[in-house]
Amino acid sequence: MIELSTLDWLVLAGFFVLLLAVVVVSMRQKEEDTTDYFLAGRNASWLVIGASIFASNIGSEHLVGLSGAGAQSGMALAHWEMQSWIILLLGWVFVPFYWSSKVYTMPEFLERRYNSKSRTFLSVISLISYVLTKVAVTVYAGGIAFKTILGIESIWGIDFFWISAIALVVITGIYTVLGGMKAIMWTSVLQTPVLIIGSVVILVVGLDKSAGGLKLNA
Repeated sequence: MIELSTLDWLVLAGFFVLLLAVVVVSMRQKEEDTTDYFLAGRNASWLVIGASIFASNIGSEHLVGLSGAGAQSGMALAHWEMQSWIILLLGWVFVPFYWSSKVYTMPEFLERRYNSKSRTFLSVISLISYVLTKVAVTVYAGGIAFKTILGIESIWGIDFFWISAIALVVITGIYTVLGGMKAIMWTSVLQTPVLIIGSVVILVVGLDKSAGGLKLNA
């Protein structure tokens, strides 16, 4: 169990208040059509888009899962991230083509290119694979983190892990549906510096505490 100080609670509370404010502002902005809802009006800056991509791909499965796996086995399990330069190729070559096609999703593009069956097939495969891999791991790691940080074992006889995991899914789903892409992008802008600073802290503290690691106090 981790004992949180008053400052820790204030930082957590402040972050969630900012997060709530961003979601409320995004929800209040009028959505004129589906382009505004799904693509935030197609007028987001490169910084906002970059933060959204970063925060969507980096999460609790990295800060909790991969860090724990590295500490347990001595091996950092993120070697595939070395190939992230491919996303630059995607941006320079493919995105302009999709942009000119005026499509919102890849399934929609397949429907225009082939038929509705191909759209349905990709949609189903993408949802199943995403839920069973990315979402499942992210929610599991998030539930573990909340249970450990808050030090709550159970509420009303229910393991607090399940309460945390389900709450994460429900809250995220609500502001995503109500706020659209604007809510997703602006919450990502808020989360990105937190993820970066947190990653640096984990690196420095991990090296300082590990046996045979960097002796920062020397």
